[in-house]
Amino acid sequence: MASTPGPSAQADPDWEGVRLHVVSGKGGTGKTTVAAALALALAAEGGRTLLIEVEGRQGIAELFGMAALPYEERKVATVSPSRLGLPGTGQGEVYALAIDTELALLEYLEMFYKLGRAGKALQKVGFVDFATTVAPGVRDVLLTGKACEAARRKGPDGRRAYDAIVMDAPPTGRLTRFLNVNEEVAGLARFGPIHGQAQAVMRVLKSPETAVHFVTLLEEMPVQETVDGIADLRAAQLPVGGVMVNMVRPPVLDAAAVAAVDGDHREEVAVALGEAGLGGRSRKPETVRAAVEPLLAPLLEQAREHAERVELERAQRADLQRAKLPTYELPLLGEGVDLGGLYRLAGELKRQGAA
Repeated sequence: MASTPGPSAQADPDWEGVRLHVVSGKGGTGKTTVAAALALALAAEGGRTLLIEVEGRQGIAELFGMAALPYEERKVATVSPSRLGLPGTGQGEVYALAIDTELALLEYLEMFYKLGRAGKALQKVGFVDFATTVAPGVRDVLLTGKACEAARRKGPDGRRAYDAIVMDAPPTGRLTRFLNVNEEVAGLARFGPIHGQAQAVMRVLKSPETAVHFVTLLEEMPVQETVDGIADLRAAQLPVGGVMVNMVRPPVLDAAAVAAVDGDHREEVAVALGEAGLGGRSRKPETVRAAVEPLLAPLLEQAREHAERVELERAQRADLQRAKLPTYELPLLGEGVDLGGLYRLAGELKRQGAA
C-alpha cells in the first residue's frame, strides 16, 4: 500500500489517460458514495464528469439531496479544489444520469431499427420487460453501452463531451458477467446490431481508457469478495483499477498498547486512572480504588475488542496488498455521509492520487 501524503500534500494522479472509471464493491461497502466522491474529485480542477447509475436505486439523487433523476444527463454539482480542502484553481462540473433500462432499449430500437411509435407500442405490451428478463445480456449491453457512448461522445467542436465517466456498477458478485457483455450475448446474437454493439462496448471496456475500481471495508467478507473480483476480472482480461478502502476507523491505541492488551494490567490501569484524578481530590487509596474499580473490567474489555479489530484489519490489509494494486483509504464519517462529507471523501481521493 502506498504511503498516504500529508494533510497539505497531494499525490500525482494514478489514472492519467483513464476516461471510464467503473466502481463496484460488495453491498454495504458504500460503493455509490465512493463513486460520487470520485466523480467530484475528477472534476475538481475544471473537468466535466458524468456519474452514471445503472441499478435503478436513485442512490445518486439521494446523496446530492435531489429528487429522482430522470433519464437525462443533469448537472448535480459544481466543484473546485478549494471546496475539497486542496490548493489549486479551476472549477468543474459533475453531471449525473440514472439509466432506465426500458427507455434505453426504446432509444436503442429507434437508433438501429427506426421503430419510432412501434417501439412505444412494444413497451405497452410488455415486450421490453420480456426482452431484458429473458436475455439479461441485452440489458447489460444497453447499460454498459450508454456509459461507453458517453466516454466516446464528442461535441461540435470535436472535443470530448466529458473528461471522465464514473459508473456506479453492480456489486462485485455479478460485476464480471455485467462487464463481459460480448460473452453474454454470444449465444443470443452472433451478428447484427446487438452483436456489433457488444463488440463496440468490449473495445472500450478492455481499452487502457477504462479502469475497474473496487470498494471494500477492512472486514473478511468484503475483502474476500474484492480479492475474488480482482481475480475474475484478470481472468476475463478486463482492466483492474484500484482498491478504495472505505469507512476506515482511526486507531485508538498505538501498536505498543495493542500488543500489551493481553496481559493482566488491572493494577496499572487503576493507578493511571487514579493519577488522572478519578478519585477526586482524595489521596486515600481506598477512596481512589472505590472510584476506579467499577471501570476496570469494561475498559479492559473495550481495549481487548479494539486490539482484536486492529489485528483483523492488519490481516485484511495484508490480503489486499497481495493484489498489488493502488490502494486508497477513506475515513469513517461518524455522522453519516451528507454533502459536506461527500466533498471530504472527494478531497481524500484527490489527495491520495485516485483522481
